Amino acid sequence: AQEKNVAPGINDSFQNPDVERYVKMFEGESRSIFSNRHEIVRTLGLKRGMAVGDIGAGTGFFSLLFSDEVGSRGKVYAVDIAKNFIDHIEKVSRENEKTNIKGIVCDQHSVKLPENSIDVAFICDVYHHFEYPMDSLKSIHSALKPGGTMIIVDFRRIAGFSTEWTLNHVRCGVGTVIDEVQESGFDFVGKIDLGMKDQYVLKFVKRAPDSTE
Repeated sequence: AQEKNVAPGINDSFQNPDVERYVKMFEGESRSIFSNRHEIVRTLGLKRGMAVGDIGAGTGFFSLLFSDEVGSRGKVYAVDIAKNFIDHIEKVSRENEKTNIKGIVCDQHSVKLPENSIDVAFICDVYHHFEYPMDSLKSIHSALKPGGTMIIVDFRRIAGFSTEWTLNHVRCGVGTVIDEVQESGFDFVGKIDLGMKDQYVLKFVKRAPDSTE
């Protein structure tokens, strides 16, 4: 297990979050990933029957969109450290008759998904919340099926460009993210340009066991 916590305290506010407050915060058109949610979903290349892990699902609006994409034969795992969020997602899923969404309460070391259980892992505005990123990535790598893909959306951290909030809140830039993910057994496919000013989109694929860098 990774011994050093690289972002201590960053998730304190999610120990017992006020869900309604975060619904208003996360699901507003002024939030870039919400206003671009349909374009972001298309980057995953989801098909009927696929299984997708929404890692750090929050209030679950992406999970609901994924549910429609993978259909009744597919599966959406909504994963979050906050049980309040998972309870909310399961409630909204029942209300909207989304029977293919399953909530998973994870921890800071593991996403708690079964081995070879998902085709796609989705990590949106969440990577910088990984306190033990190498442990979390190891568990995601295990959960992905051979050749599975991972999409990471996060904030650009660039001195002189990014906001003070980003510089103080987000621990590293895109280069470090790419390096850490590649070190964890993934190949970098490339950046996807959705025209978002403050955020980037990265695509990775689970490296075959016998491949070399």
